[in-house]
Amino acid sequence: MLINGSPYGVVTGSDGALWFTLVHQGRIGRVVPGEEPTIFQLDPADGQPTVITAGHDGALWYTEFAGGRIGRITLDGTVTAFDVQSPYGIAAGPDGAMWFTQLQGDRIGRITTSGDITLHRLPTEGAMPSAITAGPDGALWFTLNQGDAIGRVTVDGEVTRYALPTPGAAPVGICAGPDEALWFVEIGAGQVGRIDTSGAISEFPLPDRAARPHAIVTGQDGALWFTEWGAGKLGRVTTEGRIEEYPLEGAEPHGLTVGPDGAIWVAMESGALVQPSLTAS
Repeated sequence: MLINGSPYGVVTGSDGALWFTLVHQGRIGRVVPGEEPTIFQLDPADGQPTVITAGHDGALWYTEFAGGRIGRITLDGTVTAFDVQSPYGIAAGPDGAMWFTQLQGDRIGRITTSGDITLHRLPTEGAMPSAITAGPDGALWFTLNQGDAIGRVTVDGEVTRYALPTPGAAPVGICAGPDEALWFVEIGAGQVGRIDTSGAISEFPLPDRAARPHAIVTGQDGALWFTEWGAGKLGRVTTEGRIEEYPLEGAEPHGLTVGPDGAIWVAMESGALVQPSLTAS
């Protein structure tokens, strides 16, 4: 599905449509597979919207790293923005609020639907907290891209850090897996990782260690699916660590989601949302 712009993040909304960010155009898009997209222009348009996710309130929440804003867009396109320094990852928390990372500043934040913000300082410096997700244990789990670690924060703000075994791992994407663990991708080391709630870590090297995996989600098939930004491929890993790869049309795959049709949809920054042909390369 060709998109006029540069899709970066994508998620399935509560209305059964795909919602996506256009990072270089300052826009949010909505599309039902097989139909024409609807595009909502943000004002100002210089915020570089990146990650987008569904909120508890039925709206979509997204981050504007360059503009220093967290945005909320309702299903009819009404936008509300809240000033937040350098937000990147965002996820619906177990407490009814949204939780986000500050890529600069070593903080994890919490924001309510009315815009009340609480920040929790991390015991790191320059670690670049990136993606974040709700875990199976009632806490939030996040990646520390420049800290080569995975973090965990409770809803009360208690932080635990787990160092990764591989130097230069640079983790980015993270999601809750189908096996009561968290799964993440290491863009620097070309690996997929798994961490259980006790902190035990396993790492699975990709066939191409230069593939630069970026984002990861759990599919309806009980496996984990991830984008390979550098290789232009979609990866699939089972909970036992078996990896398959599929070619993608276009370049620079970033976010991905399980679509309303149950298929995996990938945001290609080169200008498309694609549903890949699942013939392994």
